[in-house]
Amino acid sequence: MRPRARLCTLALALALGLSGGALAQSDPATEARAAAQQLEDATRALDAATGARDRVRALSQTVRAYEAGLQAMREGQRRAAIQQQALERDLAASEREIAQLLGVLQSMGSTPAPVTLLHPSGPVGTARSGMILADVTPGLTGQATALRAKLEDLAMLRALQESAASRLDEGLAGVQTARTALSQAIADRTDLPRRFTEDAVRTALLIASTESLDGFASGLSQIAVDEAPGSLPGIEDRKGLLPLPLEGRIIRRAGEADAAGIIRPGIVMAAPPRALVTTPAAATLRYKGPLLDYGTVAILEPQSGILLVLAGLDVVYGEIGQVLPGGSPVGLMGGLTAADDGIVPAELQEAATDWTETLYIEVRQDNTPVDPASWFRTDKED
Repeated sequence: MRPRARLCTLALALALGLSGGALAQSDPATEARAAAQQLEDATRALDAATGARDRVRALSQTVRAYEAGLQAMREGQRRAAIQQQALERDLAASEREIAQLLGVLQSMGSTPAPVTLLHPSGPVGTARSGMILADVTPGLTGQATALRAKLEDLAMLRALQESAASRLDEGLAGVQTARTALSQAIADRTDLPRRFTEDAVRTALLIASTESLDGFASGLSQIAVDEAPGSLPGIEDRKGLLPLPLEGRIIRRAGEADAAGIIRPGIVMAAPPRALVTTPAAATLRYKGPLLDYGTVAILEPQSGILLVLAGLDVVYGEIGQVLPGGSPVGLMGGLTAADDGIVPAELQEAATDWTETLYIEVRQDNTPVDPASWFRTDKED
């Protein structure tokens, strides 16, 4: 089975496994089914793709589908582990009562019927003990049924935990295959328009003389050679509706101080390792590479006078001066290591998330920072 189709099967299996058991109340099955459907759509698009641009679009969709499916599986694994621990604690705390219950039930079941008819107090005692037993038996049966249900749930959760590691391994192999194919498709892409050619010497001089993002952004026009006049169609009519460049969660908004007390005018998003970052709209790639203390940066220009700064990437796609279509890959976030590619150690899982990478997003209008929340659709990240 092909890797991208295999994850679809795994996501559906996870959905079915979770929807019928003890995890139904915290059910990630809906997310798993949605991821499976997204992956099916991506697979069809990929199979139908012919040109390099079509393959890039289809592969981008496939990578996103894998990311959604893996996130659903990790969430299911995490919830299964939490539920398993809770059941084990509950059973351990009730160990004495369970032993007494089992002893009573066992003695009741092994006592010969004629013996139960005899009582030291005679027939009246026998009748009274029979009435007491009749009253107690439903309660004992109910406790036994509840115990059996807990043990069945615990067995199911342990089985889910045992299979989760192999499922994640298969999914991670699939997403890595898709990322590799995406990188190759981007390298093969030759049909992107180019608005200007980078002057590498001027770029180096600008970086060396820059002390702030303001200064660097104001000097970007200096590195362009033979720039085409005019501007792209622009994004003014989509203000407040632009999609965020990656599937993640906003953890710091504009003007909020970080742990070191540093305040920046952009937002910070948490994302899983190796998450795909895409263009919110068609834009010219004005710069890519390391910059100051921002890490690896991509600066996009969707229209004249507006810059989107994406900082904290590990890989940036495209060449400076190229026009990237809306929704196309800009790059990938980093990962813990190349080997684990998203398998998060237990000490990080205790922080309740495996989203260990952060992307800084800043919007500059006429070289003045503006709140990104006024441009992007952030309602899902609140």
